[in-house]
Amino acid sequence: MSLSTHVLDAARGLPAAGVAVRLDRRDAGGWTTLAEARTDDDGRIGEWGVQPRSGVHRLTFATEGLSDFYPEVTVAFTIDDPGRHYHVPLLISPFAYSTYRGS
Repeated sequence: MSLSTHVLDAARGLPAAGVAVRLDRRDAGGWTTLAEARTDDDGRIGEWGVQPRSGVHRLTFATEGLSDFYPEVTVAFTIDDPGRHYHVPLLISPFAYSTYRGS
């Protein structure tokens, strides 16, 4: 299983470099942090140093520098097939954001 993300600054039309992102997994006791990373110059994180397994995960993006309204964005998602690649991009602007399951 692999997991990647991509942060795009929709207001500027550019990748968002240097954004801190935390990867958590939900378990019986709540959320456990698995890894933390920063987006590269192309706004991407492709390697976390951990192998997430099946279950509910979340990415929390520190978006304070990209939006005065959204200091952070959390996207929860389910990994149901650990053999597949999961790509969870974030598009952010000052007053809106969106995400989708990428390829």
